[in-house]
Amino acid sequence: MTGTTAGLTVHAPDGVPEVAAGDDLAALLVPLLDLADGDLLVVTSKVVSKAEGRVVTGDREAWIDAETVRPVAVRGATRIVRNRLGLTMAAAGVDASNVAAGSVVLLPLDPDASARRLRAGVAARAAVNVGVIVTDTAGRPWREGQTDIAIGAAGVTVLESFAGRVDAHGNPLAVTAPAVADQVAGAAELAQGKLAARPCAVVRGRPDLVLPPGEDGPGAAALIRADGGDMFGLGAREAVVAAVAGRPEDRLPFGAPASAGDLATALARTGTPATVVGDDEVRCAAGTRVAVAIVAFAHGWEIHEGAADLSIRPVTP
Repeated sequence: MTGTTAGLTVHAPDGVPEVAAGDDLAALLVPLLDLADGDLLVVTSKVVSKAEGRVVTGDREAWIDAETVRPVAVRGATRIVRNRLGLTMAAAGVDASNVAAGSVVLLPLDPDASARRLRAGVAARAAVNVGVIVTDTAGRPWREGQTDIAIGAAGVTVLESFAGRVDAHGNPLAVTAPAVADQVAGAAELAQGKLAARPCAVVRGRPDLVLPPGEDGPGAAALIRADGGDMFGLGAREAVVAAVAGRPEDRLPFGAPASAGDLATALARTGTPATVVGDDEVRCAAGTRVAVAIVAFAHGWEIHEGAADLSIRPVTP
């Protein structure tokens, strides 16, 4: 199946055999592909995991627990978690589809390393310089449905910087770093399909994204925000519960301490007038301690006792 748009072509070949632990992916894929310098080879994480022996038996829920660093949100049977790779995904990326009953597929131990090995294997067998992207499927906040994203990459520019550039009207570009590796992953998925047994695709037309031989780049890990750096580190319900509980170990998903002005504004919205004393202190009436403690926790601050009022100060990282 091939799709073409604005000079970009995507080809996903049929005939890829079932992959088993220990298989050499480069040896399996190169004979099926017409590769050229500057191509992007996109492979699903599932075939990478199968080749690396990441198919395991046992209870899926137990494996989700094992792959989870912390929960983000739970709605019924659906668990959104931050997994050991730093990815925020449903079920930690543990997949029970297209595998024998009683088995599940775990994500590769190090998808960027997997991409580097495949890139080197392709170069050795086909004498071409390609970029490699390892993909998996993920949902998106605010949007229905799922799409493929890059979870591993080698020899690829994963973020295309537009910092300092302007549009045709002289306006600064608001989006300074398009996630081009994710865009390539989504384009490849259109040709691969979900049920067509096409676990790889070649995307041609963006040789500018492929790094020179010997340069693998930062990998797809560069696309992951640090825990606490995202505005949505917890689900809405989970954030309320965490703020009320006020456990120190639950501070990280709320991010860095907010400014004194932002905290004072938030307190005012709860009916608690507050005064900004300085960059590192906000004061309010002592009679509102419980509400203040909850709001302060969610903003990275904490209460310090005062004589007739509450002194609130940012938590030291």
